[in-house]
Amino acid sequence: MDRKAAVVQMVSSGNIHANLASAERLIGDAAAAGAVLVVLPENFAVLDGGPLSQYAESEGDTNALLQGFLAKQARKHSIILVAGTMPMATRPTISGGAVETVTDGRVRPSCLVYSPEGLLMARYDKMHLFDVEVADKQAQYMESRSFESGDRVVTLATPLGKLGLSICYDLRFPELYRRLLEEGTEIITVPSAFTNVTGEAHWEVLLRARAIENQCYVVAANQGGLHNASRETYGHSMIVDPWGRVVARVEKGEGIAVAEIDLDQLHELRRKMPVQSHRRL
Repeated sequence: MDRKAAVVQMVSSGNIHANLASAERLIGDAAAAGAVLVVLPENFAVLDGGPLSQYAESEGDTNALLQGFLAKQARKHSIILVAGTMPMATRPTISGGAVETVTDGRVRPSCLVYSPEGLLMARYDKMHLFDVEVADKQAQYMESRSFESGDRVVTLATPLGKLGLSICYDLRFPELYRRLLEEGTEIITVPSAFTNVTGEAHWEVLLRARAIENQCYVVAANQGGLHNASRETYGHSMIVDPWGRVVARVEKGEGIAVAEIDLDQLHELRRKMPVQSHRRL
């Protein structure tokens, strides 16, 4: 089978339909380049479009705009689609449990994963929220005002390898990635909207560190440009191999980057340098 992964870099706006048109085109480009795993950035469908609750959907609503779009794209191109993040009005459902709705005006920032048949395979809700001050024109980011954080570590088996899901600010918390590794992760996905200031300082070094310390592939799709007068993201979406080498990259603006996922190389590296078995803590 083909073993290529792709990152999709976007410059999303508050126009949800324009964003979906861009995502559709870029997903098509990635599939045409041979990718069987495609990762969208954080906030791919809407960024700076006002209160996110107006776009929020309930998990499993295949008639909803965003979930319907994602299922269609995965099915059309026969890909595994890691759908960045989108606003969800409901918390993740547990088998046999009742659907719980977020009722305080916030939403869940959710990464949905679709199978090549267009079926929902997994859902991860961003665990760490970006409540910080940054030396840019926006100055302050307070995700907790708009988002309710998740609390579950999520991995899933795919024909390409075992995926471990994470989102943007999670990247600064290595304990999450250690948990993903303990659950067998081979490919870490990191849909993001890293700011230009923090991205320039830390984006690549954090991605490479997570790849090296966990001996995993890291597939990181970022937003990459100017979204409004105060919001700019860093771009430089990339795929990093388990040795920490950047094997594919997009600089700024819209685009895709594609790289081969070589699990034989990963397993051989883990055999030769069994870091995990050497852990003392």
